[in-house]
Amino acid sequence: MSKFPDYYQLLSIPQTATPDEIRHAYKIQSLKTHPDRLVNATQAEKKAATERFQAVADAYYVLSDATRRREYDTIYVSRGAQGRTGEPQASANWFNTFASMFGGGVPNAGAGSSAGAPGTQPDADNVFADVFEELLRPEVQRHAPWWSWLGAICGAGLGFIIANIPGMMFGAYAGNRLGAIRDAKGKSVASVFAQLGGNQKAEILRALAAKVLGAAANSF
Repeated sequence: MSKFPDYYQLLSIPQTATPDEIRHAYKIQSLKTHPDRLVNATQAEKKAATERFQAVADAYYVLSDATRRREYDTIYVSRGAQGRTGEPQASANWFNTFASMFGGGVPNAGAGSSAGAPGTQPDADNVFADVFEELLRPEVQRHAPWWSWLGAICGAGLGFIIANIPGMMFGAYAGNRLGAIRDAKGKSVASVFAQLGGNQKAEILRALAAKVLGAAANSF
């Protein structure tokens, strides 16, 4: 019998986690595992990160919806600790095997909005986009007329935390690009982010990870 994916383990949360705790855990794990952070990684490292990023998105898709979570928990308990695993590949296998498990369930407007037909594996990038908008909203969606300047300032500040002066330069440029494209086209933060270069994406993700992980550490 194939291993059952332990989504609680993948998100590093207890089975009793609240919806807010699940969402916060997803923010942390998605930023840790996002493949765009690995600019100079090998193909093998990139592939492993992509698989884990997808598995984390799967976990959030299932656990963030009350109906899907209830159906998942029924099998979770029946499998027992020995039948569960936190290995990412188990998630892909499970979605392929149990494609009809969530039959009758309609993907919600949040985590599952881009999952396709009920029971199919969610699109990890689109699952992340929803939370990414929330993460960057305080940085770029302020009441100011010039997004490019605001983005540069915010990016510089976040970049300085990561890598001092070099990080500040990268962060300022990336933040400026986010704001400039928003000024010109009025696009969402997530869609603008998708247009950035690899190094720019990596800097923004690292800065956000440091911010989220720092906030998580201070909450304990």
